[in-house]
Amino acid sequence: MTRPSARVYEELRRRILTGEYASGAWLREENIATALDVSRTPVRDALRRLQADGLVEVHPNRGTQVTGMGSAGLDDIFEIRALLEGHAARCAAEREGSEAFVEEMRALCDAMDEVARTGGDDADDRITALNVEFHRTLHRAAGNALLPGLISGVIEISLVRHTFHNYSPEEMRRSLRQHRELVDAMDARDGLWAQSVMASHVLAARASLRRHLTEQQTQE
Repeated sequence: MTRPSARVYEELRRRILTGEYASGAWLREENIATALDVSRTPVRDALRRLQADGLVEVHPNRGTQVTGMGSAGLDDIFEIRALLEGHAARCAAEREGSEAFVEEMRALCDAMDEVARTGGDDADDRITALNVEFHRTLHRAAGNALLPGLISGVIEISLVRHTFHNYSPEEMRRSLRQHRELVDAMDARDGLWAQSVMASHVLAARASLRRHLTEQQTQE
């Protein structure tokens, strides 16, 4: 049976990463405990884990807040992500025995294209889930045991502020094309090509996020 603190952690983490708890939102222990039907102890434990993940900030005598991110912080995160995921892409492309990963990633591309084509109320959520799996598969394909953990922390912080819900139609099409090109580069065993595509993919996501944040500020 899952421990209460683990269950609370997973649920809070899900809500943060999907944007249900927005950046800057205050997380009140008593409210969470009531909503999830647990005592405050597992909530407190879960919040400590989320703090270690970089997903929340604890302010003494004030409470716990979903991590906020200014433009400078976003630049730092996406630059680090471009370096790490670019390196992962190069390693995966040049690694012997990565063919199975290439086929798995190609199938995920097919699935994302199909969701984008057919649409639906939950299309963005479905593509987001497939996108996460696509990137995780790439990280495994790199064959470096340390990379998935390092990349995960950086990506999850950026996901607090960024999902496919924020993409324009053209940005969505561009992202899906880049996924395809990355798979082609891996299939060709061209590490430099794969690294370049992945770095461009990550930095394009940063540009999309900047646009979205600018639009939000204009509306406020």
